[in-house]
Amino acid sequence: MAERLGVGSLHLVLLSLAVGVGAGLAAVAFRWLIVGATQLFSGTADYAATQGNPANHWVPWLGPAFVVLAPAVGGLVYGPLVQRFASEARGHGVPEVMYAVARKGGRIKGRVAVVKALASALTIGSGGSVGREGPIVQIGSALGSRLGTLAGSSEAQLRTLVACGAAGGIAATFNAPIAGVFFALELILRDFAARSFAAVMLSSIAASVVGRSLLGNYPFLQLPTFTVSNPAEMLLFALLGLVAGGVGVLFSKVLYAVEDVCDWLWRGPEWLRPAVGGLLLGALLLVLPQMYGVGYPVLENSVLGHYAFGFLLLLAAAKILATSLTIGIGGSGGVFAPSLVIGATVGAAFGEAAGAVFPSLAGQAGAFALVGMGAVFAGSTRAAITAGLVIFELTGEYTLILPLLLAVLVATAISAVASGDTIYTRKLLRRGVDLSAPAPGRAGLRGHTVAEAMGAPPQALVDTLSAREAGRFLAEAGGRALPVVDSQGKLTGVITPGVLAEGLEDDDADLLTVGALAQGSGALGEDEPLESAAEAVLAAEQTGGLPVTDGQGPCAGGSAPSTSCAGSSPPHREVNPPA
Repeated sequence: MAERLGVGSLHLVLLSLAVGVGAGLAAVAFRWLIVGATQLFSGTADYAATQGNPANHWVPWLGPAFVVLAPAVGGLVYGPLVQRFASEARGHGVPEVMYAVARKGGRIKGRVAVVKALASALTIGSGGSVGREGPIVQIGSALGSRLGTLAGSSEAQLRTLVACGAAGGIAATFNAPIAGVFFALELILRDFAARSFAAVMLSSIAASVVGRSLLGNYPFLQLPTFTVSNPAEMLLFALLGLVAGGVGVLFSKVLYAVEDVCDWLWRGPEWLRPAVGGLLLGALLLVLPQMYGVGYPVLENSVLGHYAFGFLLLLAAAKILATSLTIGIGGSGGVFAPSLVIGATVGAAFGEAAGAVFPSLAGQAGAFALVGMGAVFAGSTRAAITAGLVIFELTGEYTLILPLLLAVLVATAISAVASGDTIYTRKLLRRGVDLSAPAPGRAGLRGHTVAEAMGAPPQALVDTLSAREAGRFLAEAGGRALPVVDSQGKLTGVITPGVLAEGLEDDDADLLTVGALAQGSGALGEDEPLESAAEAVLAAEQTGGLPVTDGQGPCAGGSAPSTSCAGSSPPHREVNPPA
C-alpha cells in the first residue's frame, strides 16, 4: 500500500513518522532549553522585549552592564563543549546538513544533536544574535540519520530521513508544516522527487501534531490585516524586492567577512574564542539590547510600526553585525531568523519612506515589513519557494501573497545576478565543496550513457497478464521489480514483489491483472548521461533498478511485449563504465 501511494516502502513510512515525532519533541525541548538559558543569563524570558536596559535580578549590583559579561560567560561554557565533542555544532548548521546529504550519504554523528542543542541554547540564551532554525534543522537531521542507520536503511533512504528530520524540526518550531517540507526539499535535498516528498510530508505532519499539542496551535505572529488595494502598488513591492535582495546578499557577504576578520585576529585556543569574542558582542548589546537573542520582539515591533525610519535602518545594520559577530566568534545558531528580522526592519523602513512620498500608503509599513522578511530571506538563500511559503505560514496573512511572491522573485533574481553563492553554500565553497558539481566518487561516470551501463533485459510483463501468473516471473527474477508494458510494448509502470503480495491477499485476486497493480515509474533513456541518471538509479535500488526506454516509448531492446525492457542497476554496485 505504501508503494502505491508513492511513499516508498513501509519501512520508510514508519521511520519517517518516527523521525517526525522525534523531531517535534526535540523542537519543543529545544525551545524550552532556550527559554531556560535566557532566563538564567538575563533574568527575563526574552531580554530583547524589555524596555531600556534592566538589570538581571540574579546579579542586580552589575546593573545593565551584565549584558557585557553574559555572552562571555556563555562562550566559556559552550566553547569547550563544541571543541571537545562535536566541532560540526559550531556555526549555523544548515550547510553541514546539506554537505552530509550531498557527499556523505546522509550520515551524521548522533552526538551532534545533543551538542548542537546545548551549544545553541547557551549561545542564544547568553545574548548571541542568532536563530533557532539552523540548530533544530541539524538536530532533527542528526536524529533522522541515526534512526535510519540503526534501522539498516539504504543510502537513498538515509538522505530522505535526514530531510524528514529537517522538515519536522522547522514544522514544529514555527508551526509551519508546509514551509518545513519545502525547506527540506529545496535546501537540504535540493530535489522535489515524489519519492521523497511524501515521506518528508509525513514527517512534517507528525512533528506539527507534536508541536501543536505541546505549544498550542496559533500563527507565529499575531498581526492586523494588511491589504493591497491599488494594483500600482505592486511596482513598489517589486522595488522592495530589488532592495531586499541586495540586502540579503550584503548580509551573506558581511557574515563571512566578519568571520574572516575574527579568524585573522584570533591567535588563542579555539575553545576560548567565544568567551573573549563575547565581550565585544556584549558591548554591542549594551548599546542596543534589542540585538539580544533571536530578536522576534524587534521583528514584531517593526511590522506593527513602532519604530521610526532612522531607527529601523540602525536596527537592520546592527542585526547584520551582531549575527555576523556571533557566528564569527564561534557561536552556534541559525541565520534564518536574523534574515527575517533584517527583512522586517528594511521592509518597514521602505514602507515608511513610501508613505512619506505617497500619503495614501501612510500606515501601511507593516505590509512592506512582511514582504521584506520573505524577500531578504530569498536574497540570502535563493530558496524562493520556501521564502514565499514560510512568511505565509508564519503570519497567516494571505492578502499579501501576490506582492510577497513578486518581491521574492525579484530578490531571488537579484541575488543570482549579484552573487555566485548563497549564505548556506558559501560556507561549503570556502572549504572547497561545490554542491552543484558531481560527487567525486562519480567522476568515472562522466562521458558515459545509460546504454553502456544497463544490465541484461529482464522479462517484461504484459499488462493483461493475471497477477497469479506474474508471481512466477517475479520469483524467477530473484525478487526484483519487473517492467509492465501494454500490447504495443510501451512501458506503463513496474510491479514489485511487495505490491503483488498485497494484491494476492485480496478476495478478488483471481481477477487481478498486472496492469491493475503496476506502479508508475520513472524511466531512463538509452542516451541519457550516466552521471545525471545516477541519483535516480540509486534511489530506485530498493526495487531493483529503473527501466530503460529507447526514447520513443517502448522499452529498449525491441517491441515484443514479453521480453522487451532493459534494466539499469545501481552504478555503485554493478556498473563498470568502459575506460
